[in-house]
Amino acid sequence: MIEQKRSGFFTLTSAGLMPQEEMLEVGRKQEDLYIGIPKETHFQENRVPLIPDAVQLLVSNGHKIVIETNAGKGANFDDKDYSEAGAQIAYDIKEVYKADIVLKVAPPSLEEIEIMQPRQTLFSALQLTIQPENFLKQLMAKKASAIAYDYIKDKAGIYPFVRTMSEIAGSTAVLIAAEYLSNVNEGRGMLLGGISGIPPTEVVIIGAGTVGESAARAALGLGANVKVFDNHIYKLSRLQNDIGRRIYTSIIQPKILAKALMRADVVIGAIRSKSGKTPCLITEQMVSDMQEGSVVIDVCIDQGGCFETSRVTSHADPVFIKHGVTHYCVPNIASRVAQTASQALSNIFAPMLLNVGESGGMKNMIRNNPGLRHGIYLYNGILTNKFLGDTYKIPYKDIELLMAAF
Repeated sequence: MIEQKRSGFFTLTSAGLMPQEEMLEVGRKQEDLYIGIPKETHFQENRVPLIPDAVQLLVSNGHKIVIETNAGKGANFDDKDYSEAGAQIAYDIKEVYKADIVLKVAPPSLEEIEIMQPRQTLFSALQLTIQPENFLKQLMAKKASAIAYDYIKDKAGIYPFVRTMSEIAGSTAVLIAAEYLSNVNEGRGMLLGGISGIPPTEVVIIGAGTVGESAARAALGLGANVKVFDNHIYKLSRLQNDIGRRIYTSIIQPKILAKALMRADVVIGAIRSKSGKTPCLITEQMVSDMQEGSVVIDVCIDQGGCFETSRVTSHADPVFIKHGVTHYCVPNIASRVAQTASQALSNIFAPMLLNVGESGGMKNMIRNNPGLRHGIYLYNGILTNKFLGDTYKIPYKDIELLMAAF
């Protein structure tokens, strides 16, 4: 009996000690990316999508980057900075457009689309309200895959590019208002904020989104008295909770808003509309009733503006005066602080591109990342954006169906 037990013990032990097949995870093959960064040609666009530090990170991970000469000049980055980071400097834009992935801040011009290679991948902003029809048709003819970075979502469902640029725009709007209240720009000679013994500056913010919240934080930090208006109670409540203090908030009611505007020193328009055009909430009469020398910053001018008196201005000639009120209506406020804005863009682009390489290429990344798919409006030359399809009467297909087909 003992012998049988011993025999059984040795049999089981021997079986347990037999060499076993090792189970190893099958790793995905990393793909080395070829990225091109052309110099921005859009009017007063000073930003660059990747700063030298991000280029060094990507190059050290095996990716190739070619950047057009002086592409970072507007953000105070020299060719030398990029060269030392490992990028190749191109003196001919055609060399940049030989890359598999083209990275831009503003949408490419029709001339740039002409020199694009077939089936290239393009990352750029998409300006839905002003995008010309020829722009789409030329990209479709190139069989390009085009991704609007401002429509990409992260895992939390937030638009990271829009959010970070909105934070910059909100904070910058308050600093701009401070400039135009001072004597330097022939303002009223006021300090934006408040000090002991002097009533604080009155700042009215229309919109409680990311721009409005950032503007409120900046104005409160300077000591101003802030009033925020929005049509969504949830947004107003969230803003109060996020700021961590009670401030004046109100639903947009014409009489209450008009009364607040009459006392305001600064008014910041920061409301957005999902339909593509901002509603005009502040009438010309409301503006004419404001104090002489007060300042209006219309951050949403790129969507039409929320002031009836607004008209588009430029960084070269940023303001005009109407009814004694200084109006600042420059689109793309973030380009005013191009280096900070470029760093913010780069902080999102660099990890995304690293993930593309680790995923085995753009096709795998698109297939596995629903947030990235949300930004695609062209896939291999096929239109996938419903708004563009309906606007220009061009057939479009759902990107989810295309992913299943390819």
